[in-house]
Amino acid sequence: MPKPLISIFTPFKNTAAFLPDCINSIINQSYTHWELLIIDDHSTDNSFEIVNAFSQQDPRIKLFTNSGSGIIDALQLAFKESKGTYVTRMDSDDIMHIDRLQLMLNSLLDYGKKHVAVGKVKYFSDVGISDGYARYETWLNNLTETGSNYSEIYKECVIPSPCWLIHREDFIACDAFNPNRYPEDYDLTFRFYKHNYKCIPCDTVLHHWRDYSYRSSRTHEHYAENTFLELKLHYFLELDYNSNRTLTVWGAGAKGKSIAKQLKAKQIPFVWICDNPKKIGKSIYSIKLHNFVHLKQLHQPQSIVTVANEQAQQEITSYFKQQQMKPMIDYFFFC
Repeated sequence: MPKPLISIFTPFKNTAAFLPDCINSIINQSYTHWELLIIDDHSTDNSFEIVNAFSQQDPRIKLFTNSGSGIIDALQLAFKESKGTYVTRMDSDDIMHIDRLQLMLNSLLDYGKKHVAVGKVKYFSDVGISDGYARYETWLNNLTETGSNYSEIYKECVIPSPCWLIHREDFIACDAFNPNRYPEDYDLTFRFYKHNYKCIPCDTVLHHWRDYSYRSSRTHEHYAENTFLELKLHYFLELDYNSNRTLTVWGAGAKGKSIAKQLKAKQIPFVWICDNPKKIGKSIYSIKLHNFVHLKQLHQPQSIVTVANEQAQQEITSYFKQQQMKPMIDYFFFC
């Protein structure tokens, strides 16, 4: 029986310093039946020449120039030119574990369609990893170990953009790279969630994620926090919001204000609560802020929690448990 072809999608722009390590990690994969659709997004360094040299040596590497501009256009072109039964994404500055494709394919063959193979990740950097990225890595890997990624999907992106594998038919069914919404990796994760594609548990680090100061996720406007909040609210209102229940927003910091402002603009009624005595009883955007105990007076409320402090989140979670309220049904952490 012939081995299935895996299509790998890799946009690149001015990553000449990292491309050889990235491409060599793909060439050295223990699973060899793959094609790399690698798209130059108008680089101004010698990235194109580096990739072109690799493509001349290995026919599995197929180099294209982005006909549009930006990551989404590049990914759309890569998918259009691909032929694989299974598809995945890889970032041009990262490194694959040598068995990544084989292990992910094995998982999908075992579990079947409507599943997403994921893997644990490990950050690396020449200057060390910040505490924030280290905590994100730990949080993400804990979810991946049990396949419970969606349980905290409104906090952060729960599937790393360069570490998933899915059947082509399932990818098409959830609209592939077509939506022009950033951040595109988070949007795709929400669409996996929307289509109820189960994440397959994995306890192995399959992707080495490079961090550096000028990485796109650090510098590009498409990955700004306000974009994340808009995306989260978009999918919450589509997938989990129950208009027959009272919606509450917990927290009046910057994120709480952003969510409240968006809800007001959409004319969606909500009750605003917080536990900051300096704000309780006052009005912001002509909406009065209530003490959190006001929740007890509401019938079956749904709560968006925008409080970022970890200790406060634990206290809020304990409060919800005391009220016999359940995560991802009755309350949703947005940070």
